[in-house]
Amino acid sequence: MNTFPLPARAGQIPPVLLVGCGRMGGAMLAGWRERGLAPSIIVDPAAVPDLARPEDRIVPDAAAIPADFRPAAVILAVKPQNAAAVLPAYARFAGEAVFLSIMAGKTLAGLGRLLGAEAALVRAMPNTPAAIRQGITVACAGPGVDAARRDLCDTLLGAVGEVAWVEDEALLDPVTAVSGSGPAYVFLLAELLERAAVEQGIPPALARTLARRTVSGAGALLAVEPADAAALRQAVTSPKGTTERALSVLMAETAWPALVSEAVAAATERSRELAS
Repeated sequence: MNTFPLPARAGQIPPVLLVGCGRMGGAMLAGWRERGLAPSIIVDPAAVPDLARPEDRIVPDAAAIPADFRPAAVILAVKPQNAAAVLPAYARFAGEAVFLSIMAGKTLAGLGRLLGAEAALVRAMPNTPAAIRQGITVACAGPGVDAARRDLCDTLLGAVGEVAWVEDEALLDPVTAVSGSGPAYVFLLAELLERAAVEQGIPPALARTLARRTVSGAGALLAVEPADAAALRQAVTSPKGTTERALSVLMAETAWPALVSEAVAAATERSRELAS
């Protein structure tokens, strides 16, 4: 049976226990490895062999975790619908490791009921650009989290992008709706632009290139420009030009302004529902 001591090298990420290695869990794992992750354990019954490094272990469930393994953090990356069935098996790590949950909707109080009163809990919402280390994560620490544990979580989350912290946990529901689900809204825009281009006679391959490069290029410009989004939009919109004509459709009272607000409100409500 292997033991997993804390790392000796300065700056190395200490051993973690990753529970669930789907798309987001896998993206975070890759980011940690790039920053010197110490030997760790991944719990995932469906994990593929290429997830493993020689110094790591992949196990199917909590029962297969060696008794002498002492992770610094337990990252909860399972589907929120499975939390009640999965999480209690990890309560034995409470009091030592910090629990970092990236499950949508699951509150600190709800996690505490499943993991015990001694559990130090951090709830976070990353997003899929974490796969290319361009994510944005918002996190909220529970009352039992000291500065060292919070710093560790900040390091883990920062390996895949920018991190912001909030004191009010209730903000994580709209955060989930805006940034957690937001990449899907952007992908939908690219999808619809591509479709519309084809409808106007542009060849499909070119339509896809135009849509994708327009969305990704505009996003890159937005990332470096200090001006707000409204100012950037206005700069592209010439009076009586093509953009102005298009925006008169998209910005109609019942179009994008209303629909985006309605969509974010619906996603926020769903995040709250997942708490139960």
